[in-house]
Amino acid sequence: MTGKDIPGLEEARSAIPAGTKINVTFLGNEDLEMRVAAAKAVKDMGFVPVPHISARRLASEAQLAEYLDRLQQVGASEHVFAVGGDPAEPEGPYPDALSLIQSGLFEKYGTNDVSIAGYPEGHPDIPEDVLWRHLEDKYRALQERGLDAVILTQFAFDTDPVTAWVDEVRRRGISSEIRIGTPGPAGIKRLISFARRFGVGANALIVKKYGFSLTNLMGTAGPDRFVTDLAAALAENPASGDVKLHFYTFGGLLATSEWARDYLTGRA
Repeated sequence: MTGKDIPGLEEARSAIPAGTKINVTFLGNEDLEMRVAAAKAVKDMGFVPVPHISARRLASEAQLAEYLDRLQQVGASEHVFAVGGDPAEPEGPYPDALSLIQSGLFEKYGTNDVSIAGYPEGHPDIPEDVLWRHLEDKYRALQERGLDAVILTQFAFDTDPVTAWVDEVRRRGISSEIRIGTPGPAGIKRLISFARRFGVGANALIVKKYGFSLTNLMGTAGPDRFVTDLAAALAENPASGDVKLHFYTFGGLLATSEWARDYLTGRA
């Protein structure tokens, strides 16, 4: 959710199981008060807030400390997502998520686990070898500081690169929980637009496998096929370890929450 989504969270709360992790984004057009209010709302409604910390949007160490302090005051600093962020040039002393981890401020303000980014289908601006090195460096840095790591991935359409990437994560000795990014139900045009923006594969073969066609972009698509196929693939490979889902709510909190509830009911 964003800082503006508190009404949407209120609308969806009855469809979301208590204790669900809900990420709160760090957008450039939102301020400290909006981010803290959103994290507090998540906590007050019985869920687990995971505020994003965007390294390149932070102007100073004092700004990071203030944000973590405010989060701690509302009981929302235990779980955070450290990410580099969008700006091409850092606005302050933190060029990437690793520098946030190495600041020592997470431990100071009561953080227990830090989510870090994973890219099963690569990143449009970062070479694959650099992505792997960064992932390993962040994982080791968190281990050295006694913090748990959670790998939160960009959303994907195709199970094959996801399962291959999970296998490689484990081969490299990284045993932390992985949460595979999954787009909730949303308009097909919007899904493809987001996919292209973030470098996620959206060619004809993949979207056909996902359940729709590039020649017919009307309507809404849900992740039924992707989730079902991923669950089956992971069940066949116990070495995958602890793998869960993280939903990107492009179509809204309520639509995604209702989809997840109905999917589980159907599977039961």
